[in-house]
Amino acid sequence: MMTLNHSSVSEFILEGLTKCPELQLPLFLLFLGIYVITMVGNLGMIFLIAISSQLHSPMYYFLSHLSFIDLCYSSVITPKMLVNFVLEKNVISFLECMAQLYFFLIFVIAEGYLLIAMAYDRYVAICRPLLYNIIMSPRVCSIMMGAVYSLGLFGATVHTTCMSMLSFCGSHVISHYFCDILPLLSLSCSSTHVNEILLFIIGGVNTLAPILATTFTYTFIISSIVSVSATESRAKA
Repeated sequence: MMTLNHSSVSEFILEGLTKCPELQLPLFLLFLGIYVITMVGNLGMIFLIAISSQLHSPMYYFLSHLSFIDLCYSSVITPKMLVNFVLEKNVISFLECMAQLYFFLIFVIAEGYLLIAMAYDRYVAICRPLLYNIIMSPRVCSIMMGAVYSLGLFGATVHTTCMSMLSFCGSHVISHYFCDILPLLSLSCSSTHVNEILLFIIGGVNTLAPILATTFTYTFIISSIVSVSATESRAKA
């Protein structure tokens, strides 16, 4: 997943959301409640789709994966953040930090591409209803999900590998509540030029591709619905 760097820093300190001691407990309870609701909701969704044969369709197949991804990247960040609320020193080791960054990137990138798959599924269902079962076959859905996770793995591996090769010999306080790319780059005492280029290219593609693809897909869907409505209105007239 990564190569070890030559950093003199073996651990980081996460600054967290607040430095006020009186807010630690309320924030702990708040985020614990949110995390429990997120876990129960997503696990419930996955379980319900799995046991109900009526929900064994491409739309719910993708929805179950969306719940799984949401559950996973919440679990990558929230447990450590909850622990930090009750500890005096919010320490995270270098390897733990890189692992957190790696898995967070996998799921956050995969979620973006999953939204494309879900939008395409709705496009086929509405604009090509007679061919829906052929186009969105179980095999095609599995291939699409394989591509979604592969893109997440690729982006996360590139970013995390390059990050692990940087040197961190100055401040080791991360101005964030988890290990993210930009806060870590700001702590590096070596050149981050390659990382910044990769962030611009890969990050740009991973951000723009889901936005543009989803926008275009739903534009075609709306256009198709309007066209059908206009045709029906003319037929009635």
